Amino acid sequence: MRVAVVGLGKAGLPLAAVIADSGIEVFGVDLDSRKCKMINSGKNPIPEEFGLDELIAKHGGKRLKATSDYRDAADCVAYIVIVPLILDELKNPDFRVLESAFREVGKILKKGDIVVLETTVPPGTTENLVKKWLEEESGLKLGEFYLAYSPERIMTGYSISRLREFPKVIGGVDESSGKKAYELYLKFIPNLHLVSNARTAEFIKVIEGCYRDVNIALANELFKIANELGVDFYEARDKANHEYCHIHLPSTGVGGHCIPVYPWFLIKEMEKREKFGYVKLLKVAREINDEMLNYWAEKIVLECLKVNKPLNKVRICIKGITFRKGVKELYHSRNLALARLLIEKGLDVRVYDEMFTPEEVEELGLKWGDPEEADVVFDCFELKIFTKSG
Repeated sequence: MRVAVVGLGKAGLPLAAVIADSGIEVFGVDLDSRKCKMINSGKNPIPEEFGLDELIAKHGGKRLKATSDYRDAADCVAYIVIVPLILDELKNPDFRVLESAFREVGKILKKGDIVVLETTVPPGTTENLVKKWLEEESGLKLGEFYLAYSPERIMTGYSISRLREFPKVIGGVDESSGKKAYELYLKFIPNLHLVSNARTAEFIKVIEGCYRDVNIALANELFKIANELGVDFYEARDKANHEYCHIHLPSTGVGGHCIPVYPWFLIKEMEKREKFGYVKLLKVAREINDEMLNYWAEKIVLECLKVNKPLNKVRICIKGITFRKGVKELYHSRNLALARLLIEKGLDVRVYDEMFTPEEVEELGLKWGDPEEADVVFDCFELKIFTKSG
């Protein structure tokens, strides 16, 4: 058996490595030829992913071969696609990357092959868009090939353990596709659950993100209220949480490729159907989380006023600009957005992040700064402001 994994990013490469480690020959397809060369030489292009170094060293260029040419994967019997789906400026999903990948797969698709989408998508995408793209390019009809959906349920930095331990669901666009895909995935995913169809599997992943977004919004709102009332939020949260209550941690907002994106899949679909009242909570949660930017900017400015310097001379250090600690990713980073907002206000802002070199920070159009040399330091991950007397 040969399996192709299309997209060797932070989700696709760990999956490809785990499949290879289960004894299956894997062809990883990625347009980044430099990344492919690294993998084939046994070098891990995602060093922050725990446990991936060993798997790439063991299987890279052997049981796991990376290529930028889809035709190299033409002998595979299964194609797992996990490429990005982003939002456009109007918060609508932009399917161009996804469509391109599936049309390329369609060109090499054969009778009896299995295709599985893992990218998080709006419910209905697999059975409608993906099926159409594959049929148009291959000349085959569903039934001559199998099509299913199984959302990735990993956490960057812990992907290997999540794939091996965390519950994963899979559903086909028809019953036979679901069964075939389930049999395939059981070869490398131990905790697997077959659901009624692909649309249900898609919905499961999206609502997980919505749950997180809404609960983070609640935590952010309660955090602001606690500060206004003179209550230690963290003490209160510690004693409030129990079997029937789990209040999340507050934040500077919600960043990354997942949680701030998924609610828009449902919001936009309900708006198309003119069911505006069905997504009130999802929209308010998005607003609350995005507005945390202004909340923290105001707090930082107030701290700057305590320093005995003109406001525009106070040196501010934003400590941590990635969307999550320990992950070198900036997509939708509210911490990065906070730094830029303060700069727009004419303040002297420097940034520090252990994941980046000073040169990489400067390439972002920002100034590198040592927290020890700043007048005011905001630790984005601890949500703490440190002010030097001046």
